[in-house]
This record gives sequence, C-alpha cells and structure tokens, in this order.
Amino acid sequence: MEVPRSWELGLLTQRLQTMPVVAILGPRQCGKTTLAHQFANQTKEKVHFFDLEDPVDLQRLDNPTLALENLEGLVVIDEIQRRPELFPTLRVLVDRQREKTHYLILGSASRDLIRQSSESLAGRISYLEVEGFSLKTLGMESRKLWLRGYFPRSYLANSEENSFLWRNDFITTFLERDIPNLGIQIPARTLRKFWMMLAHYHGQIFNASELGRNFGAGDVTMKRYLDILSGTFMVRQLQPWFYNSKKRLIKRPKIYFRDSGIFHAILSIHNEKELQRNPKLGASWEGFALEQVTLHLGLKEEETFFWGVHTGASLDLLYQKGGRLVGIEIKYNEAPKLMPSMQSAMEELSLEQLTVLYPGKKSYSLTKKISVVPLEVFIKEN
Repeated sequence: MEVPRSWELGLLTQRLQTMPVVAILGPRQCGKTTLAHQFANQTKEKVHFFDLEDPVDLQRLDNPTLALENLEGLVVIDEIQRRPELFPTLRVLVDRQREKTHYLILGSASRDLIRQSSESLAGRISYLEVEGFSLKTLGMESRKLWLRGYFPRSYLANSEENSFLWRNDFITTFLERDIPNLGIQIPARTLRKFWMMLAHYHGQIFNASELGRNFGAGDVTMKRYLDILSGTFMVRQLQPWFYNSKKRLIKRPKIYFRDSGIFHAILSIHNEKELQRNPKLGASWEGFALEQVTLHLGLKEEETFFWGVHTGASLDLLYQKGGRLVGIEIKYNEAPKLMPSMQSAMEELSLEQLTVLYPGKKSYSLTKKISVVPLEVFIKEN
C-alpha cells in the first residue's frame, strides 16, 4: 500500500521552482525514495534515476561528468552520501546546464555530513527534511501513528507485533550497518546501551555527567554519542531559549526521540495496552506532539527552542514567526488547567498568545491569551 504524500510533493514542487538542486534528507526507510518516485510520476519533465546502492548505477557514475552532462529534465540521485565527491561535479553541471536540468538528491546519512559535502553547492541547493508519515499525510489517525511511529513499514504492518518486530530490526540494522557505513567506529552493543539509557531522558534535560556515571564514561563521550544519534535523525536536541534575564535559565538541551515508534521499541512497548501502563506515557505523547508540530510548521531544528528556569517554570516549545515569539505547551491530560508556569511564560517572554496542545477533542480558552487546542485541530488549522 502506497500512501500519497501530497503535502511533501507540494513542498518539492515549490523548492525545485526556485533552486536547481533539492536535497531530501531523513533517516533510512522513512520513504524518501517513494516520495521521489511519486514526484517523478507527476512531473512533465523527463526523469533519470541513479540509485547508488545499485552497483550498475555506481559504475555509471564512475565518470560523473560524462554520465550527467547531457541529461535534461529531472535527475534523481538516491543515497548520495555514498559518493560525496559528486557535489563539486554537480556545481559545475548546474552552472553549465542553467534551467535545462534539475537535481533531486536523497541522503539518509548524517545531516551534517551531507551539508558539509554539499558546501560547493551553496546558493544552488535547498534542503527538505522528511520524517515519514505525519498526521497531515494520514488524515489524523493519531493513536496508531503515535504507537507505531512515522516509518511507513512500521505504520503499515499488518499487526502490532509485526510493526514492533520491524522496528527492532531497524534498530539493529542502524547500529550494525548504518553507523559503521558513516565511518563511526563504536561497537553496536555500546551505542545500543547508550540509546536505551537515553530513553529515560526523553522529554527531560540532558545530563551528560549523570549519564556518564551510570554508563562508565566521561561527559565528552556522552555528548559525542548524543550528537551521533542527533545527526542521524534519531534524536532531537531541543535547545534552551536564551535572553537577558535576572532569572537562572536552564542552559542544557532537552532530549526527544524523533520517532515515537522507535522510542516504544527501545522501551519494549508492543501495543496500546502496554503504552497506557508505562510511566513514560505522558513524555511519549509530548515528544510525538512536538515532532508533529515542528514537522507540520516546517521548523528546522535550529529554529525550535524550549524555555525553562531553575525555579521550575517552563514552556515546551518556542519558535519565532513574523518577528514574534510563539509559545506552545503540551499536556497529556483530559482537560488541561491554567498553571502558574503558563502565566510566568506569558509575562517573562512577552507572549501575545500561548497554545496548550492536548489529545482531546474540544478547544477552549483558559484566559484571553491562553487557549487549549486538540493536537489534530492545531494541525488542521495552521
């Protein structure tokens, strides 16, 4: 079963109208190749595909200039991280071919690796990060998406158990093949142990010293492991919002697993019943809602923040829109109430509006400036 991803297709169309090269970035198996094929099927241009996991296509690009210079239309290059030396060639070809050819490149390696490799395409490339299925894609099937996560094969599995098994296999492949393919020499067992311990920090402030003591390693090592999982689209580091204040601001990032299904697999949560009994239930939904909002609004990781002070007041998500701060609080609660920390956030950050997202069905106001809105309604209306 193939799910049309019209929202992402619209974004691709828009990006390729303004830039000669668009890079689709995201974790392996999140549907980048399917999205590229869906786009190719709707375009009127001639399409040329190169899959760099195919030995034949790899050989075709041994002499990239010769292989690409006479192609017109749309050129799709999948798994571009396998040939980072292609980027300088693409720059030359883009400048030579002008508007005759557009390039759609797909990468499932480290975000930083792709961006460093493509520095030669500065001013010619746009980045589009995708994360598999979303509420917008699926027509608001939130419970199933929350439990199974956004990877298409996990979501579309014919049973909860098969979905769980697929996610466990994905984790093993990621640790044993994908990480070594990036040139990162860390034993799979070591990184798996770190990943499992990191699950206890989901939705919380990252404490490298505390984690290091339990892990038996130093702060630097813990931060390095975290950066690896963050750079490969597995973990989100939500940075604190800094500004001039007399209050003691929290200065360390909050940690979220980007995919709720992977988070549940790490915790050995097989089904809805086990999820409802787990002490990480609220944190799980908070991370799911946060990821859906940032994905829907097209916010980059460097554009999202949280606010917190050591006295306890906090706000889950901050971003800027139209030169103003926008605040979002996320509550796994049947009927969220007005909390002192919400009022503190309004005053301290000079917010004009604060939205409280929850898994219910009705919207209502707590004050003139603080509203409670169901996650699905927020996605539909923004």
